[in-house]
Amino acid sequence: MKFLNLIVIVLALICHGVESLKLQANVGELFTYKIEPQLFNWTHQVISQQFRYRPSLKSYPDLPSWMRYMYSHEYHAGFLYGTPPESAAGKDLSLDVVALNRQNYETRHVVISMFVAYKFPTPNVVQMKINNLNWVHLMDPGRVENLRNIFRNDLWQNSREDLSVVFMESAVNMGGRLPLRPQQREGVIVHVGSFAQFSPRLMELQEEVRPLYKLPSCTYKRTSVQKIFENAGFKLDWCAFRMVGIESPTEILYHSGKQNEQQMAEDQRHQDRWMGISKEEVPERNYIDEFAFAFAIPGVIFAILIGMLSAVLCFQHEKFYDPHSEFFFANIFHICEESCAPSASSDSSSDDGSESSSESDYHMSSTVQMVQCSDSKSNQPITTLKSLKDPNFLLDNTSLRSQSPNNSFYQLDCANSSIYARPKPPPYKGGTLGRNGVDI
Repeated sequence: MKFLNLIVIVLALICHGVESLKLQANVGELFTYKIEPQLFNWTHQVISQQFRYRPSLKSYPDLPSWMRYMYSHEYHAGFLYGTPPESAAGKDLSLDVVALNRQNYETRHVVISMFVAYKFPTPNVVQMKINNLNWVHLMDPGRVENLRNIFRNDLWQNSREDLSVVFMESAVNMGGRLPLRPQQREGVIVHVGSFAQFSPRLMELQEEVRPLYKLPSCTYKRTSVQKIFENAGFKLDWCAFRMVGIESPTEILYHSGKQNEQQMAEDQRHQDRWMGISKEEVPERNYIDEFAFAFAIPGVIFAILIGMLSAVLCFQHEKFYDPHSEFFFANIFHICEESCAPSASSDSSSDDGSESSSESDYHMSSTVQMVQCSDSKSNQPITTLKSLKDPNFLLDNTSLRSQSPNNSFYQLDCANSSIYARPKPPPYKGGTLGRNGVDI
């Protein structure tokens, strides 16, 4: 018996603090709810960042696809907001909200029950972007009422009975950029809709701002209804002002109902169930293909370039051949041979034999030089062979004698005759020297 009483006490302690709350949302209409410490029977203390909240769909790790949760450091509270699609009509939802007291780490749990009522979606919608507000500012019912009064009293009087806020989201979450200064507002995108037809004044306003549609942002532009919005505390970006309806052209921005339609189709396909992907569906990265593209393709291109360069050099090599230069270098040694050749007047057979032998020796070895000597008595040339490697080539056991100054050649005694080891210099041709010492 005591054991049963203990179980009852434990269950009572577990269930203590768990409360149930009933809410209602309409299809095609913005739903908002503020989560505060009073919801968990906590008194708001001095520490502003004391409480944190985590809402989720019951038995699921996340919220429904059409609902979002954001925490506001300005209001120190959490907010649930979203627009239910037609696929969620007539369904009951249960949300688990877990709160954490960061001061003493106490946790409490609240279950929020919600019923989504069916409502015909509004066919005529006005889309706008408010630059001087954040998303959390439109959670204030007073600001929302001021915005609705602008349309119900001045711009769209036929929508007085059923005008409602259809969509609301932060401009940053919809792809906008954060402001340069943190003190500036991020901006909020708002859609208001009604079953009434657009008024002539709204049609004129749309034609007035139509030339601005090609610009991404135009906060500097003023319109004929600028004062009406500014007096209520709203500064609009007129480049984002659109009218979407049955009778108006379908000029829909990226933040229009297209995303809601995609979400509705996705919810209808998955039947509001969260389904994770399997391990086999996770894409894998193939590094072999990447290395092949990174090295193989540049290598093939490099090989092709090398082949083209080699082919060009090989085919163009024949053009580098100069027959005149080859002929000159092939016959350069024949010049000395011709200068040392005997004269035509030599008709001695012995001399012919010695000359032929000397010529053959000259061709066989480049270190042998043929020198012609003349006899002073018989006045007949005598041909001898002298080695260039011999240090006594010029001396030949004789003394070097010099001739007269008018014939300054090295002269050698060869069988009581003279040897001229080098030819005579060219004759001097007189000339005049220029200013720079150049012979003219």
